[in-house]
Amino acid sequence: MKEGLIHIYTGDGKGKTTAAVGLATRALGHQFKVCYAYLHKRPEKYGYTEIKNLEKMGAEIFPVAKGHPFCDKDIDRTQHRQLTKKQFAELEEKIKDKDFDLLIMDEAIVSVRDGFLPEELLIDFIRNKPAALELVMTGRGATEKMIELADYVSEVKKIKHPYDKKIIAREGIEY
Repeated sequence: MKEGLIHIYTGDGKGKTTAAVGLATRALGHQFKVCYAYLHKRPEKYGYTEIKNLEKMGAEIFPVAKGHPFCDKDIDRTQHRQLTKKQFAELEEKIKDKDFDLLIMDEAIVSVRDGFLPEELLIDFIRNKPAALELVMTGRGATEKMIELADYVSEVKKIKHPYDKKIIAREGIEY
């Protein structure tokens, strides 16, 4: 690839991470060098087997600020904000040092929406990413600035969801 484009998967529907993981799987099948960075998730607590599977397939995995105060009540928001910025800077360095073809930043948009990652830092990263790096960002609440910079924007809209009928998340489907 000569020019890396920018993808956003946003909206209130199910399938944003699933779409990003599908793209990573396709890229890995073509021997692309893939980095999957996840923000505010705790796979050891909640499962997220897609992360383990991507790693088995050859993706490099990079966690940023594990956990989110919405699910993990023991997390101090101020400390978590500092941790997010610190580990995001580490991710930026990793991207500069390695020659990745594809970077997925799962829940980066939520990190901005919830005030853990300043929007300016993400926007600066997007503008200064390596030219050939394909970048995918997921999460609810993409801002106009993010959307303007993107080449692909998909809004996943919830029409109906089992949560509406009080059906809890199911292993292998929602996580």
